[in-house]
Amino acid sequence: MLRRQIGRKFESLRRAAGLTMEQAAEQLDRARATLHRIENGAEHVRYRQADVQQMLDLYGASTEDSELLLAMTAATRENKNWWHDYVGSGLPRWFQLYIGLESAASRIRQYESELVPGLLQTRAYAERVSRLPSGGIDTSDDETHQRAVQLRVERQALLTRFSPPQLSVILNEAVLRRPVGSKEIMAEQLHQIVKAAELPNVTVRVMEFSAGLHAGMTAGGFSMLEFPRDATGREVEPPVTYIESATGAIYLDKPHETAVYGAIWADMTSRVLNESRSMSLIQRVAEEYSRA
Repeated sequence: MLRRQIGRKFESLRRAAGLTMEQAAEQLDRARATLHRIENGAEHVRYRQADVQQMLDLYGASTEDSELLLAMTAATRENKNWWHDYVGSGLPRWFQLYIGLESAASRIRQYESELVPGLLQTRAYAERVSRLPSGGIDTSDDETHQRAVQLRVERQALLTRFSPPQLSVILNEAVLRRPVGSKEIMAEQLHQIVKAAELPNVTVRVMEFSAGLHAGMTAGGFSMLEFPRDATGREVEPPVTYIESATGAIYLDKPHETAVYGAIWADMTSRVLNESRSMSLIQRVAEEYSRA
């Protein structure tokens, strides 16, 4: 997965620079076949730092893109989980790998036990959440904070773009009941969830407290992403499960790992309220906030 993301990023930078693969290969004094292997995420490509920097310079990469690709390519040499160090290191704080995967996904399944997912948050709700201590955002820097909120809002355009992903969300009832900010903020937030669920590609269901024990209790919040298949129906990218913590994130793409989360999701879907009853509950709780 990491090498494929590196390849996509280099291809995007090359195209943004207005270079064909042949032109880039000539200026880098590399074989076209080498660039082709890099952009296709070939397993045996070696990423020497000097070579990576040369490509970044040629493509006019931003400081942020350069830091990201230098961290990613270094991880292929060191054989470590690069993303945990990257996310919490003071480098770009926007979880760029996840955002790239999210924008490429054809199906997203999310379970949230504590907070409304970012794709469904109102600006006021996101303002409160992003003020919490976190390894990803410098809460003392107002400009950084506002950028984080703006990014979260802009990401929501994903749901109404041409050919949007199918988004399926399961919310623990605690997400509805625990106030984040004022009662007005919560009422607005819950109405926003109901509005989003009117989209044909969005479903939201609630795990009531009365459902009792369920597999999500052992997993915490997670996102499962699936990607478009090619014309023959072949899987081009393997499914990915994303798990976020306060100081980093983990991306799981091995079949036995994603199978576990598939089983957890299946258990939860057998216990949640259906869509209609979920919307009724969300609307009822929103009215309770409005009347309070």
